[in-house]
Formats: sequence, structure tokens, C-alpha cells
Amino acid sequence: MRLIANYLVTTSLVLVTALVASPLHAADLDAASQVDAVTVYPDGASVTRVITLDLPAGDNTLVARDFPVGLDPSSLRVEGDAGARLTIGAIDARPPRPAPPANLPEIDKRIEALKDQREDLQGMIISAEARRKFAERFAEASPVGLGEKGEARPVSEWRAAFSAVGDEVATADNAIREAKRKQRELDREIARLDADRAARPSSKFEVRIELASTAATKATLRVTYAVRNARWTPLYDARLDTGAKDRKPVIELVRRAEITQSTGEDWSNVALAVSTVRVARGGNAPDLNSLLVQYPQVPRPMAAGRAFDSVQQRAVPLAPAPELAENMAKRADEREAVADAGAFQATFKIPGRVSVAANEGAKSLRIATTTITPDLAIRAVPVIDPTAFLEASFVQTDDAPLLPGLVAIYRDGIFVGRSRMATAAKDETVRLGFGADDKVKIERTVLKRNEGSAGLFVTTSKTDERAFKTIVRNGHDFPIKVAIQDQLPVSETEDIVVEMLPSSTQPTTTNVRDKRGVLEWAFEAKPGDSRDINFGWRMRWPKDKGVVMVPAG
Repeated sequence: MRLIANYLVTTSLVLVTALVASPLHAADLDAASQVDAVTVYPDGASVTRVITLDLPAGDNTLVARDFPVGLDPSSLRVEGDAGARLTIGAIDARPPRPAPPANLPEIDKRIEALKDQREDLQGMIISAEARRKFAERFAEASPVGLGEKGEARPVSEWRAAFSAVGDEVATADNAIREAKRKQRELDREIARLDADRAARPSSKFEVRIELASTAATKATLRVTYAVRNARWTPLYDARLDTGAKDRKPVIELVRRAEITQSTGEDWSNVALAVSTVRVARGGNAPDLNSLLVQYPQVPRPMAAGRAFDSVQQRAVPLAPAPELAENMAKRADEREAVADAGAFQATFKIPGRVSVAANEGAKSLRIATTTITPDLAIRAVPVIDPTAFLEASFVQTDDAPLLPGLVAIYRDGIFVGRSRMATAAKDETVRLGFGADDKVKIERTVLKRNEGSAGLFVTTSKTDERAFKTIVRNGHDFPIKVAIQDQLPVSETEDIVVEMLPSSTQPTTTNVRDKRGVLEWAFEAKPGDSRDINFGWRMRWPKDKGVVMVPAG
């Protein structure tokens, strides 16, 4: 018989009533649980523990004391299977009460013995200090009094006396230092034992589940709960085979999940899955309040003391914001996850069983591999950097979206660097750079830069005119697509007029990716071909004003 109970674990009156109403003769059954399945989200995890026990007939309370303290009690859910009719009642989660250690009498005896040793050492210190004081007082006496009748003794006898005094002082000092060192060791041991004897809160939660069975039976319960201190981050390997004259380029895109967790429990030999659901965002969009426009209020003067209090109240610190190509004939294959993509999220189930210990660092798992035929092109922005970069673009065809994350870039079996993957849903275009292409040379030179004034008889405006030439040379023995980008200044006031010079080569695209003034010249460069791109602009503005060009925010 399979039963499911979905109860919110709260401290509400309903729960209290359920606990009070339970039969007084219900027995407590201690049971151990084991983590069986985990689903990791970008900002949390859902854990399922399994409890198997022999359940007597009647009303009983299952008590499991091995749940992590980081669980969210309101997320507890229980479902179960049994051979008899089984009813699941109230579910409660609480930290166990602090309990003194079982060997408390032995600890107390040990502390008492150590304190006795410390007192003995203190007596030795007092004795050694008295001995030192006696020797020091003897040294203060005049050598005249060393003789039997008070007469002065020979210098050789003075030295013997002083040497004896020195030996006595040194012996006393050594005894004092050694006793104090042993006292410090005893103090540390006593402090450790005092900490051991103190009642400590448990590092585990206690989960209590009320059960009622019509007959003695073997039952299996699955308890699911949410934890926060776990996450997975998308990682990617992008391996590009640039192809040849008779072979198209191919990208092998490998998705990985980097999992970290510090939940206080080890996930040993569990069924593991990762999901794109973000559980920490909550269920609702934020609410907006009215936005008022008004004239600023003139502050009224206030007393100095009140003004100081007001400043102190405003100075509240902000809360922290919740951030190789396949060259071998054979290679070992990594196991991959099975994707289950729905309308609102995707889940990747890792095959087999996996272990992820708490606080052991990140663990990377391969979850999917896709083979893609991309479009290759050279992209360059010579106004910033004349380097020609090889770029591959493709349409994302998987139902599971590509999430933002780091990408390890490989080109023809060579690691060329790292990039970032932008979020891409199905049917969106993805662009990845694959490093510099040294066989495509790009040069940008300034042909003209004139600053002056304009006006038929009287100077009415200032001008700035600039012209550039970009030369692209394809050193490959095959044709390749090229895209060169440059920028035309954008005016945000009618007093400043910007125009492209008539001598400019007309761009293929303007306002590239909705960026105002960004232009692109796209063409296919034949083997050994050289292409010139001319580009220039003129800007005019009132003579009595100055202008600056700044990057858009």
C-alpha cells in the first residue's frame, strides 16, 4: 500500500493540536535514514532520504536524528509504502535538546586531578620565590660581615660567596619557569575538558513522523526536504574542428555541471540530477509601488541633537546582496545525463550513482554533448584591436536552454583560452570566439584628421573631420567570411551634426545588435585576396561650445 503525506511543518496551532490529540501510548521508534536521491538547482537542492523499518501495529512515532540542520522544515514531505494499511500523521522537525556528554563523571574527575596538580605546582613556585628572595637578601649584605668576627675576608672568598648566591637565584628562576610552563599546559587541558563537559547542541536535526498501522508490517518511507547551501554552475567545452576543403567545420559542445555543497551531510552513492529551476527567486514577481513626481521639499531646520540623530538613523549599512579535439582513434567516454526538458525547465539525470561529499570542493560532471555544424567567420574591431578573431556561430536547437557559464575553447585540438556562454533559448543564435587567426592580416590607418571652423563669411560652427582605411588580407588557401566593425559617433542633440563622408564604403549593417553607430562590413575574402574599407565622418557643432566623445554606458 502506497501512501503520500504532504504536510507543511510549522509551529501552528494545527500541528500542536495534532500532537496533543495523538494517543498517549504511542511508542517512539528510533530509525536511521540514508540519502537516496538529490536534485541540485542553481541556488539550492532537494534531498530525498529513505527510512526502512519494521513497524508494529498501532500508533507509533518514528524518530530520525540524522537530518542536517540546514534543511528548511517547511519543505518536509513524506511518502511511504507498507504491506498493511498505513496512515502518516503529523511531521515535526526540531534540533535535539543539548545533552551533557555520557562520560561526564570521568571528565569531572580528570579536571579535579589536573587542578590538584596545578596547586602543587603553585606551591613549588612559592617555595622557589622564597629561596630566591633569601639569596638576594644575602647578596645585599656587606662582604665585611663574612668573617667570624665581622672582619673582611679575602677577595677570593667573596667570589665564592657571590657564585653560590648566583647559583641559588638561577636554580630558583629555572624552577619557577618550569612550573609556570606546566601550569599553562594544565590550564589548556582543563579548558578543553570544560568545553567537553558543556552540553552542546547537536549538529543534526531530529525529524519525528507519527504513523498508524493496522498490523505489524515492514515500511519504507521517503522524506524529501530542501536545503540552501548547494548549487550547480554550468560549464562548457567547445571543441572546434575547423575542417578542410572537403570537410565542413564541426563543433562538439559539451555541457558540464559543476556541483558544490556545504549542507552538512554527505551525498554518498545517490541518484543525482541537476535542474535549471531557480528555487531562491520565489514564486511571484516583485510588486511596484506608485512613482511620484514632485518638487523637492525644503527641509525645516532642526536642533543640532535631532539633526545628529537623523543622520545616525540614515547611516544604516546596506545588507549584502543576496554571483580537445578527438585526435585519438579511441578515447574513454564520460557518462552523460539524460535530459528531460519541459516547457519551463530542464532536468538532467546523471546515470548510475554519484557521491558528493560536503565541503570537498567542486565536482564536475558531464551532462550532455551536442555535435554542431557552425558558420565560421573572421570578426575584427580594428579601431580597438587589429587582431582577426575566428568566430563560430550556430542556432541553439536543444529544448534545454544554454545557461550562462564559462566555456573552455579548443581549436583543432589546441586549448586557446576561455570565454563566456550567454543565455540562449531554443532557436536563438550563439556566437563563440575561437582565438586569433594569424593568417588574416588587418591594418587600420588614419587618412585624415582635420579640426577647423565653418561658415560662408562669419565663423558659425566648429568641425572635426576624420577618415580611415582598413586593409584586410586573407592568407588562407580557402575563402573565408570576414566582418569588420567600426563606429560612427552618435549625436544626442540637434546642435551637434554627424555625417558619414561620401567616400566611405557603404556598410553592410548599421546599428549592429541594436548598438547605435556601430557599423559592420561583411564580405567573403578569397584566398590571397586583399580588400580595402574606407570610412570617414564629419562632425559640426556651435563655435561657442565644446564637445567630447564618450563610450555609451
